[in-house]
Order: sequence, then C-alpha cells, then structure tokens
Amino acid sequence: MRLTLHTDYALRALIRVAIADGKLITINDIAESFDISKQHLMKVVNDLSRKGYLDTVRGRNGGIGLRRQPHNIIVGQVVRDIEELGVIGCLEQRGYCPIQRGCVLRGVLRDATDAFLAELDAYTLADLIRPRRELSSLLLDQHAGR
Repeated sequence: MRLTLHTDYALRALIRVAIADGKLITINDIAESFDISKQHLMKVVNDLSRKGYLDTVRGRNGGIGLRRQPHNIIVGQVVRDIEELGVIGCLEQRGYCPIQRGCVLRGVLRDATDAFLAELDAYTLADLIRPRRELSSLLLDQHAGR
C-alpha cells in the first residue's frame, strides 16, 4: 500500500512534536528537521489540529504541541484520519461489471487494507519515539547545526 506525502508528513510532524517533551515548536522547526516544504507542512499541521492531534498557539511565543499523550495516539488511526483509503470503485455500480454478485477484487483489496491498518493499530506514537535519544540527537542537533 502506498501512503501519500501528506500522511508521511503528518506522522513525521507528530514524531517531531512528541520528542519536544511538551515544549512548543514551530512549523519551521519541523520543516528544517525533515527538510520538507513549509507550505505543505502548514496544511498538514492544520489537518492534524482539526482532527484533534495537535494544539496550535498563535503569537510571538506560540507554536505547536501535542493535544494527547503519545501513548494515546494510535498510528493506524492517524493514517485512517489523514489518508483517503477508498480502495477501488465497483464496476458493477457503473453498469459494466462482468460479475453478477459483486466484485471479488474489491473485497480482497478491502481485506488487505484492513490487515495493513490492523498492523499499524498495534503501534502508538510512543512506540515511534521510543529511540528518543537517537531521534533527538538526529533531529534536534542536526537542526541546531544549520
């Protein structure tokens, strides 16, 4: 299964915010840590905020923080909330499916997607930041050296 860059950036943003240990960080911090577009990241952060994952504080001392604890953020749910996971449309609905009782392919792909998401459900944001010292070293020290 292929996820969009939007979902990739959402997961990376959550990781970066989580390793800040409650300190507010900026979109610039995230963009520089991962060398990604600030414009795209603004959309991602807005989406994560609307969906209850991030708090955003405007103003001079503002920034971004987690709305929930990392152990309460399930990776599979983040993917469901961010990604459009419609597998395929049914040809039967368009009047030209050769199978009279429905599309077997659609059911197989839906089952595969469900299995993919079930695997992601086994992980939380806390699991993704478990190598915190290494992540902090990689993301924060690299950022400070720019």
